[in-house]
Amino acid sequence: MRVTDFALRLIAAVTLWSGAGHAFEVEDRQIYSAVAETSVLRVISTADKAVFEPIITAFQKANPGISIDYTITGTTDLMQAIYEEGAVFDLAISSAMDLQTKLANDGFAQSYLPTNAASLPDWAIWRDQLFAFTQEPAVMVVSNTFFKQGEAPQTRDALIALLRENPDRFRGRIGTYDVRRSGFGYLMATQDSRTSETFWRLMEVMGRLDAQLYCCSGDMIADVASGKLALAYNVLGSYAASEQAKTEGFHIVELTDFVNVMLRTVLIPANAENVKDARVMVDFLTGLRARPDLADKTGLPPVDAGALQNNPALRPIRFGPGLLVFLDQLKESKFLRSWENSILQETP
Repeated sequence: MRVTDFALRLIAAVTLWSGAGHAFEVEDRQIYSAVAETSVLRVISTADKAVFEPIITAFQKANPGISIDYTITGTTDLMQAIYEEGAVFDLAISSAMDLQTKLANDGFAQSYLPTNAASLPDWAIWRDQLFAFTQEPAVMVVSNTFFKQGEAPQTRDALIALLRENPDRFRGRIGTYDVRRSGFGYLMATQDSRTSETFWRLMEVMGRLDAQLYCCSGDMIADVASGKLALAYNVLGSYAASEQAKTEGFHIVELTDFVNVMLRTVLIPANAENVKDARVMVDFLTGLRARPDLADKTGLPPVDAGALQNNPALRPIRFGPGLLVFLDQLKESKFLRSWENSILQETP
């Protein structure tokens, strides 16, 4: 594709979005042009370009005629784009399992059975509309300035005790998600609260210590690596592992009491126009277990039932109606009020 064609398409797309009055926020956008384009696959995703680009490159090597129009947004913005604004994309990829489940449950996804479905565990596909292709733990990242290797707390109870005993050391130096802004953060918080009562005690302690709130894992990881934060809680483990390969200053802790494991999912929106290529990409993504080279390049662990069975602390989040409980408007409002009361406290 010529550069002039690329520029015209980008201008036209931006104009279309603006003219339609769409309000969802686009964090980044990249068009990966095929050398001899036969079609364009439009993808909206919450995965950072640096993480997902190796997958796009490998996909285009196997499918050289398909250009990829890749739009990056947040989890709640992706939901808004498809559910409320009717934005047209051929694939939607997100780390917020609950929001993706709601899209499928409410009629915003097309049905499809991947060609490799027989090799996938039953829990990786929901209603032939929602497809898991990674399993990623929520972890704690800790600063090397504050913790030597092996010194960080290994359970939530130990973390709570450490923070209570050392308020001056940790005040203003703890990071976690702002669950009002982050769909992934909200998912992790609600799952934590369902798994253990320690969640609310931990939030109260963090609140008393002026916890810093973030929209994204990348920002938390950067502040921990720089020493601005002592630790960050419920960070997306795949991003932490990817960043650790190129950045010093922090290490990763998988807490031993339990580790929630998110399944990154892909669906084909009901209004998708390039369904043929969307299905090809679904097949490619759900087959990532056969591509260890891409797992190494992206830091995204593919779906692997064996890995979950080998570590009893890992608690994979499962598809189903239970994921929709905290999306009920009344329950969501109640949860957010409780969270705000715990985390948004006046500094003593």
